Amino acid sequence: MAVSGSKEFDVKADPATVMAALVAVERLPEWSSAHKTVTVESTYDDGRPLRVRMTASVVGITDEQVVDYSYDGDKKLEWTLVSSTQQKQQDGSYILTPNATGGTHVEFSLTIDPKIPVPGFLVKKAQKMALDTASKGLTKFVEG
Repeated sequence: MAVSGSKEFDVKADPATVMAALVAVERLPEWSSAHKTVTVESTYDDGRPLRVRMTASVVGITDEQVVDYSYDGDKKLEWTLVSSTQQKQQDGSYILTPNATGGTHVEFSLTIDPKIPVPGFLVKKAQKMALDTASKGLTKFVEG
């Protein structure tokens, strides 16, 4: 059962600074407790991560996954699941827009679909944790 969700929040930093934090995927475990290890396997010519291997653990389920990232400048970061031990699908994105206060309005979206039958409430709990981590963890990481 695929579940999709999104969350919007503001960060007190310009879009380039927020994007720099997102692009530093190897630092993801510093602000996302679900992420245990992150390894960049390949990069684009500009050095931004393309293929990334990671281990994540949410609601007691550990997943080894590989995702491919794509970018639209400092406006958008997207990823798509290439392989996973626990998921059939995972698509996510961050859309960054300058706000009136000089900060950044962030729109985070995530779709996940587990491979094994998992009770719907657990899938939704995992997704809520991911959305909360994206907003609170990223904000704290960027704002210091």
